[in-house]
Amino acid sequence: MTTEDRPEALIGALRRLAPGTRLREGLDQILRARTGGLIVVGDGPEVLALCSGGFELDVELTPAHLYELAKMDGAIILSSDARRIVRANVQLIPDPRVLSFETGIRHRTAERMARQTGALVIAISQRRNVITVYRGELRYVLRDPALMLAKANQALGTLERYRAVFLQALGHLTVLEFEDLVTAGDVAYVLGRAEQVRRIGREIEGYAVELGTEGRLVRLQLDELQSGVEEEYRLVVRDYVADPDGEREALAALQQLPPEDLTHRGAVARCLGFTAPDDDETPVTPRGYRILHKLPRLPVSVVENLVQHFGSLPRILAATVEQLDDVEGIGSVRARAIKDGLRRLQDQAFLERRP
Repeated sequence: MTTEDRPEALIGALRRLAPGTRLREGLDQILRARTGGLIVVGDGPEVLALCSGGFELDVELTPAHLYELAKMDGAIILSSDARRIVRANVQLIPDPRVLSFETGIRHRTAERMARQTGALVIAISQRRNVITVYRGELRYVLRDPALMLAKANQALGTLERYRAVFLQALGHLTVLEFEDLVTAGDVAYVLGRAEQVRRIGREIEGYAVELGTEGRLVRLQLDELQSGVEEEYRLVVRDYVADPDGEREALAALQQLPPEDLTHRGAVARCLGFTAPDDDETPVTPRGYRILHKLPRLPVSVVENLVQHFGSLPRILAATVEQLDDVEGIGSVRARAIKDGLRRLQDQAFLERRP
């Protein structure tokens, strides 16, 4: 399950339960002792109304306190910020009419409490040695950090390979843009690779959230591998989307494509609004946003003015210094800098293309 598949409420819950937090340390102690436990994070009136018996504590949460209190049969009630233990040895009485798909009494009670109150409820299985998290209608089983770390490292290796393929395709697209030879298939291939990189990154981000302090190196590597990809992805869409105002809709359509369609150029091209999406050889012309963003110290407003004035990258490349100077916000000095900068980018692209 990636971070996109997880609602924000569950992501927030996983951050609270990540390794390195006091709550997770206490849960791990309960897990190792095989005593089982039932914990509700939230002391609002909707939760307390379903509590019976037990005793009030209102003490700071520590792993040792949580472990010792879990030895009793009743549930433990924590404050909403999970920093204090409010009550212990409590009997929970959720509405039995609330739907539950669990079989054990502890887990069935936990699921009903979460559905009825919306609170975060944690059930620790005594026999199966598993921590199950409930939040509203959501259910999630916490995985072993060592296993999660192994999966994250494997995913990082996959991300590195996919990023290399994406950068190679992007470099090829750059050369084609300078030669004005881009086709719909070329653009679709680049965007399909970019979306694959983005999805793998989101999956690793989910691992990093659940790993907590154990995932620091994972997050550092992820940030390095994803650097620049999102911006290039967005700018390619902006260069080629059929409707200039449809960038957001095109990105949303790409992100909703099934995984198997990301390698189908026609499906990707349809997200951009191409009129002949199944024709890979349909010529298309970039507006020039991506190439112009590579020029140093060129304000976004000037990029917008250039694209609005000339309409396409080939026309910008063919413009003289005097024609560039006529664009609002560009003086003679900046016009020459733009001309020289585009020439350097073109030379660099052709040089990198050579074997």
